[in-house]
Amino acid sequence: MKRILLVEDDLTYARIVKNFLEKNGFSVDSTTKVKEAQQLLSNAKFDLIIADFRLPDGTGMELLQWSKSNFPQTHVILITHYSDIRIAIKAMKLGAFEYITKPINPDELLATVKESLSEKLTSSLSVQESVTQKSQSITPATFKNNYVVGTSMEAEKLEKHIQLVAPTDLSVLVLGETGTGKELISKRIHDFSARKNGPFIAIDCGALPKELAGSELFGHVKGAFTGALDNKTGHFERANGGTIFLDEVGNLNYEVQVQLLRAIQERKIRKIGGNKEIEVDLRIIAATNENLFQQTGTGNFREDLYHRLNEFTLKAIPLRDRKTDLEEFANEFLIESNNRLGKNVKGFSNDVWDFFLGYDWPGNLRELRNIIKRAVLLTTGPLVEKEALPIDIQEINTSINLINDTADPSKASNSSISSPTDYKSQWEEQEKNLIQKVLMDTKFNKSKTARILKMDRKTLYSKMDKYGLNE
Repeated sequence: MKRILLVEDDLTYARIVKNFLEKNGFSVDSTTKVKEAQQLLSNAKFDLIIADFRLPDGTGMELLQWSKSNFPQTHVILITHYSDIRIAIKAMKLGAFEYITKPINPDELLATVKESLSEKLTSSLSVQESVTQKSQSITPATFKNNYVVGTSMEAEKLEKHIQLVAPTDLSVLVLGETGTGKELISKRIHDFSARKNGPFIAIDCGALPKELAGSELFGHVKGAFTGALDNKTGHFERANGGTIFLDEVGNLNYEVQVQLLRAIQERKIRKIGGNKEIEVDLRIIAATNENLFQQTGTGNFREDLYHRLNEFTLKAIPLRDRKTDLEEFANEFLIESNNRLGKNVKGFSNDVWDFFLGYDWPGNLRELRNIIKRAVLLTTGPLVEKEALPIDIQEINTSINLINDTADPSKASNSSISSPTDYKSQWEEQEKNLIQKVLMDTKFNKSKTARILKMDRKTLYSKMDKYGLNE
């Protein structure tokens, strides 16, 4: 019987989930705090961790990072509210198997649990081998090789640049927000290069434990450090003759940055604890959602390494800026979800398409993919209906559209509110509550808040002053 650790501080909710999973053949231990969960994991073997994001003494994200360092073979499912979508996406980048949203749908929970256990790494893998396999494989957070070129002007420009740089051996830096498909772009460059028959090794630098990053990338010799029980081949050596993709490269520490710069300049690597130099012939593609150039000014990222990686720059396009391509992406993810869940959903209702086109997609392609997968699971008819979409994002989208519509006084005449004074009072209260909610969700990141609310920063600052919402 598979053993699951449930970390949830809402005791009523925890009891419901525990009883449901036990009725479906799982053994479930439950606790309410991060520290208690760490103690249980240290003293017993669990096959899966299900953790709420908000806990009394920390977060599910902290537990995720701790478990990935200590028990990398154990999958983690994070429970969030949909208002925590950016947090959930970050958790996926850090190695979470999947996230599910409250209120939890039992069918969705059961399907996710079964899928995570069926893909669980075997216990015969060592800790180092587990980290290696996790960092190089395509996780549920990443997309399959369903690259969609698109027909928008921005997409066509991106494709031209891909075709231009692919045949060369230039190092490429792919910029873009989380979830925009930077790995897909990098794989497409590889597929159209002279190295297409060689390996394509994708590494999420943000998921590499800091103390093992050098070993994972460049390998180590037996006895190089505590736990180095045998010689290890690093990702650079394994990518010889092909392409290595370094996602979130800005997360590498200074020491590893020095090693990476040397590998690029001399095309040679040296294993941790070793003396022998190993020649490597590979192409490096790096990606980040941060401003690396700005980090060079603060000393967090080496400027010489930045220029070595940035021989050619590509920018992944946010989904909100390529709505004309949304139908192609949605249909690709529909096919994928049908295959993954054993369903035969034919398409999306007109209401769903209206929602898709009106929504801002802060989580980009990754958010679209997860919403479609969830909707397909909940759909019993031939089409995905709006009722299968998460309620939270429907409410946020409706409120944002209301702000934009009623900002035009000419549209206020259609309101059913009895008087202009009543209208203004209710409208301002709704606007204040929405701005406050988005500010809290983004941890008072003004740029993100303004983008989600579809207003410029100057307008946001003015409204924050008006409603007394400054930190």
